[in-house]
Amino acid sequence: MTKIFENIKGDKTIWAIIAVLAIFSFLPVYSASTNLVYVAGTGTTIGYLLKHAMLLLLGFVIVYATHKIPYRYFSGLSVLLLPVVVVLLVVTLMQGTVIDGANASRWIHIPFVGIGFQTSTLAAVVLMIYISRYLARNKDQEIKFKESFLTLWLPVGVILALILPANFSTTAITFAMVVLLVFLGGYPFKYIVIILGVGVLALSLFVLTARAFPDSMKNSRISTWSNRIENYISGESEDNYQAEKAKIAIASGEIYGKGPGKSVQKNFLPQSSSDFIYAIIGEEFGFVGAISIIFLYLGLLFRLVIIATKSETIFGTLLVLGVGLPIVFQALINMAVAVGLLPVTGQPLPLISTGGTSIWMTCFAIGIVLSVSANSKKSTVKQDKEELDNPLDILHEAVG
Repeated sequence: MTKIFENIKGDKTIWAIIAVLAIFSFLPVYSASTNLVYVAGTGTTIGYLLKHAMLLLLGFVIVYATHKIPYRYFSGLSVLLLPVVVVLLVVTLMQGTVIDGANASRWIHIPFVGIGFQTSTLAAVVLMIYISRYLARNKDQEIKFKESFLTLWLPVGVILALILPANFSTTAITFAMVVLLVFLGGYPFKYIVIILGVGVLALSLFVLTARAFPDSMKNSRISTWSNRIENYISGESEDNYQAEKAKIAIASGEIYGKGPGKSVQKNFLPQSSSDFIYAIIGEEFGFVGAISIIFLYLGLLFRLVIIATKSETIFGTLLVLGVGLPIVFQALINMAVAVGLLPVTGQPLPLISTGGTSIWMTCFAIGIVLSVSANSKKSTVKQDKEELDNPLDILHEAVG
C-alpha cells in the first residue's frame, strides 16, 4: 500500500477531492438505496452499497492506471478510438430498446459481467480529446472553415447525431463543452457563430421533422425531452412532481440536516440514488452538507484551471479543460435540477451518484488530468513568447 501511495503522481488536491467525494457518497447512496429495496422491491441495501463500492474501486484503478500514461499518447489514441465510438453508438442506437414508445438505447450489455455500458459518455470524452488534438496541431496555422468543417465539425456532428435520438441532455452538454473548448482554443469566433447557427437549425429541423412525421422517428425520445421542457414551464407532470419532492427534501434539511439515513423524501423520489441524490444530501446533511459539496466541485474547477495554465504544451492545456470542465458542468446541472432551476435532465452527480459508466468515465477523465499535472511537475514550464492571440494565452498570463 505504501508503494502505491509513493507512485501516485499529479495534483494532490485533486486526489484529495475525488477521495472525499467518493467516500462521502457511501452515506447518501446507502440511504437512498432503501427506495429501490422497499419501494421498487429489488435487491438489498447492503447489496447496492457493495456494488457502489466495487464500481468506485474499479474507478480509482482507472484513475491510477490512466494517470501513469504520458498524456501525449492520448492524442493519437483519440484518432484510433473515434471510429470505434461511432460504431459503438450505431450499435447502441440500433438495439431498439423502447420504454413508453421512445428509444431508450443508451447502453450496450457487456458480455459475461452483466453490466451495461453507456457508450455516449465514452464518446464524449474521446471527442473532447480529439478536439484538443485538432486545436493544438493548428494553433499556429490559419484555420479555414471548409477544411475545419471536414476534419473537426464532421466528426462532432456525426457523434452528436448518433447520441441525440436517445439522449438529448448529453448531446446538449457535449455540444456546449465543444463550443467552449474551441473558443478557448482560439478557433475563429465568426466560425463559431456559424456552427452555433447550423447546430440550432439542425436541431430545429430534427424536431420539426419528428413532429410532422412521427412514424419516421417513432423510436426517438424527442417527445420525452420536449415535454419535459414544456411541463417544466407549465408546472405539471410527473417530472415536476419529482422536482417538487426534491425541493421539499432540500428545504426540510434546513441548516444541519436530519442526519444520515433519515431522509423521508427518498421514498418518493424514483431516482433518489442517481438523478436526485443531491436532494437527499440536502435533506440529510442540510445547507452545510449541500454547500460543502458545491465547494468541492468548485475546488476541482480551480485546480483544473491551475493545471491547465501550468501545462508545458497547448495540447496539455486544452486536454485538461476539455475532459475536466464537463465534470464540473455536469455536477452543476445535476444540482440545478435538484433545486428546481432546470428541468429534469437525467444527469448524475459525478463520483456520488450510482452508476458504473458515469463513475468510470469520470475517473478516466480525471486520470488524464492527473497525467498532465504529473508531467507538468516533472518539467520546467516554458515561457510563451508569442503574442496573446486567443483566450488561452490571456489565461496563462493572468494566472502564471
